[in-house]
Amino acid sequence: MEIVLGALPSLLPKLGELLKDEYNLQTEVKGGIRFLKAELETMKAALEDISETPPDQLPRLDKIWARNVRELSYDIEDNIDSFMVQFKGSESAKKHGFKKFIDKTLGSLILQPKIRRKISTDIRDIKNQVIEVHERRRRYEVNHSSVDKHVEVDPRAMVRYEDVAKLVGIDEAKEEVIKILTEVKEVPKKQQKIVSIVGFGGLGKTTLANVVYEKLRAQFDCSAFVSVSQTPDIDKLFKDMLYQVANYNTTGINVVDELRKFLHQKRYLIIIDDIWEISHWNMIRYALPDDNDEYRIITTTRIFSVAEQIGNAYKMKPLSIENSRILMCERIFGKEDKARCLDVGEQLAEVSNRILKKCAGVPLAIITISSLLASKRRDKLEWYDVCNSIGAGLGENNVVKDMRKVLSLSYYAMPSHLRTCLLYLSMYPEDYEIYKDRLIWLWIAEGFIQSGKQERSLFEIGESYFNELVNRSMIQPKYDSFSGTVESCSVHDMVLELIYSLSSEENFLTIWNHVDRSSASEKVRRLSLQNSKAGHGIPKATMSTEHVRSVVVFPPAIGHVPALPKFRVLRVLDLEFCRLRQDYSVKYLGNLLHLRYLGLRCTSIGQLPDEIGNLRFLRSLDVSDNEIRSLPSAATLLTNLQRLRIDEETRVPRGIGSLTALEELSDLGIHDDSSPYIIQALGHLKDLRVLRMAIRCTEWNKDLNESLVESLNKLHKIQILDIYFAGSGECNLDGWGVVIAPRHLRELVAGSCWLSTLPAWVNPSLLPDLSLLPIQVRGLLQQDLEILGRLPALRHLDLRVGHEDLGIHGRFSVGAGSFPCLVLCWLLGFGGLVVFQHGAMPRVVNLQLQFQLLPVQETREINCAFDLGLGNLPSLQDVRVRFRSGGSSEEELQEAKAAVRHAIEVHPNHPELSIN
Repeated sequence: MEIVLGALPSLLPKLGELLKDEYNLQTEVKGGIRFLKAELETMKAALEDISETPPDQLPRLDKIWARNVRELSYDIEDNIDSFMVQFKGSESAKKHGFKKFIDKTLGSLILQPKIRRKISTDIRDIKNQVIEVHERRRRYEVNHSSVDKHVEVDPRAMVRYEDVAKLVGIDEAKEEVIKILTEVKEVPKKQQKIVSIVGFGGLGKTTLANVVYEKLRAQFDCSAFVSVSQTPDIDKLFKDMLYQVANYNTTGINVVDELRKFLHQKRYLIIIDDIWEISHWNMIRYALPDDNDEYRIITTTRIFSVAEQIGNAYKMKPLSIENSRILMCERIFGKEDKARCLDVGEQLAEVSNRILKKCAGVPLAIITISSLLASKRRDKLEWYDVCNSIGAGLGENNVVKDMRKVLSLSYYAMPSHLRTCLLYLSMYPEDYEIYKDRLIWLWIAEGFIQSGKQERSLFEIGESYFNELVNRSMIQPKYDSFSGTVESCSVHDMVLELIYSLSSEENFLTIWNHVDRSSASEKVRRLSLQNSKAGHGIPKATMSTEHVRSVVVFPPAIGHVPALPKFRVLRVLDLEFCRLRQDYSVKYLGNLLHLRYLGLRCTSIGQLPDEIGNLRFLRSLDVSDNEIRSLPSAATLLTNLQRLRIDEETRVPRGIGSLTALEELSDLGIHDDSSPYIIQALGHLKDLRVLRMAIRCTEWNKDLNESLVESLNKLHKIQILDIYFAGSGECNLDGWGVVIAPRHLRELVAGSCWLSTLPAWVNPSLLPDLSLLPIQVRGLLQQDLEILGRLPALRHLDLRVGHEDLGIHGRFSVGAGSFPCLVLCWLLGFGGLVVFQHGAMPRVVNLQLQFQLLPVQETREINCAFDLGLGNLPSLQDVRVRFRSGGSSEEELQEAKAAVRHAIEVHPNHPELSIN
């Protein structure tokens, strides 16, 4: 059972907000709020303590109390939010003159005295409920300290006793790990002796470590295999290690000193399995001497950042589809019955392929599902039943329980805020690609992310949460091919099954699709509409929507969305990619006063209602990929808006500069009739982290250019700047960064705007996070290329120079150690060859070159007979080279092309080549 914290993380700051003078509450009411805040803080701490108890050891009374506190916190927050909406609405009506409309929306509650009297009554009622929850628990409290807990064997321990001969697909990984341990590398000697195996729970890390251990242990004087676990007893671990290497028990001695003394100058092999924190590793590492070159240490961990700090991280790979099928057949039929396996495999080819796809090469998943299939008849329909159950609840089979225990270890090792964020991913169907930015803004709208005393924005905190889930192997990242950054993620079906189950148990989420996942609770808090059940839709008559906080709808279920007016406290409405009917009215959106997130991307709508201005708590609005030609003027009242996504054809109203909370603005269009006021307004949006805009002015001039640069110079927090210029004239960014360098820059896409020279702020010390850089520079020098080569995080470089136009000629050299992280490199428009030295661009995969080829008498000496040094780029996969004649003959052009073809032919990777 998961103990989620309900609304407590977001509720507590709101109670503090109510104590401010602007709400002008009575002394008695403030006293009640202070009481609630103190009680709920204590309850939150108690819930966090309870959540650290293994779920199978948690007393039922604690489970009931935790459920009551969680549900109560949701109800309290609904009441507090309703008061805030009413109060802020009445204040705004006075300020902006919208009293008539607000009166209609809020009815008789518009009068502030009535609002305050209601909150006074509500606080008294809530206080009584909190006291009752506390008293009920106290009345029935039982002392569990003397109760013996049932202890079961950790399923991971069985790996040590697995017959190595039965393992499938382990040989290649075994040889790779051994190679890492034995080959000489240009790293510190201490790291040469260590490898850290990292990967998802159930991927086979312990199995691989054990196979290597059995292979190598005879070559060493002594060896040990110990497991750390989440809450290690370090003293016991050292005693166990000493017993294995020295074969004696210890009493009354300093175990660490004894261990170091025994291992001194010995050839030893130590396996340290399942490290969760780097501090545990540091303590263990201190006990293992490194006074000779003959020791080896292998660790395993589920957390990538831990593996990196240990050194020589080896990322476990899933099994190939061939090995997955072998493992499946052996577990169902036995290793000796291969003929029967192949025969049945042909009959059940389609369903077995589907099952293996869901298992995604995770051995534990394959073994678990195969164990279920072994108990079934060789019947296609029964196998399909098992296939469909993956991710939908796998029953109570013992092996399934073991698999869930292994996955749960990772889950319960996370802090409560990460668990809540992971649970939210159960909103999405199986195999769904979940985009990182969208997910983080949903977390923010739900109140899962709180800033506390941190100076970072909520989005940046959410991004660190996302990265932590990746590091802990709970989600599977998907990388953008251009920037090399994580753009989206997916959830392994086995993890999805775990969080589905936990979400249902705790009434965290109600899912409606072809598999019934409805919670037993009468109060639906979050609703994911994925598909309609066969034969009928959502039971609108029985499902209450008055407590629903979030609705995420997927296209197959769009016809079953309850009417918007039925949602009283809705905070999230996400209809992305749901094609709304022509008769579907969005006019009721203005009544959803609690909304924090409104996702209408690609919904075929043509306009937003004027009432959108009433959504004063809205943080994220996405109306991109629609037919909306302009935003209503009331959109300028959304002063809490932090993210606005529109199409570049969508005109924004005057006053857009009043949205000073904006952190993301995409894709802003600047046209002739709007350019002056929009460009000026950008300078007021000083919290912008992301700005994507398209300039389509037919009358672009020097004044507009200077105004744009002036506004950009005010955006000191900018991280992603994407400018597309398609107007007449020229967009020049020479003045940007002159006053203050954009130190937080991660992506600069300005390939349609010119720079005269490389700006001084393009400096490795000033831009440590810059990863994507498509730019145009008129004149580039050798030292400029060297500066670019020292940017530590650069992964994508599209550099276009004006050498051909300026008549600049000369040989450029990319030296050893340059561009250490670069994956994609386009160098275009050079007035001479670019040559790559040994050690340059060790990771570059995609390379495009375009330069002028000068007459041979001018280039033989400079260009070393057209040798570009392509053989020095070890990771090349795709090469495109374009020669433009700078006075060279046709014979010389053909000779140069032949030299490039030869370099590609002899390259070990045999990259794809396009040359003209």
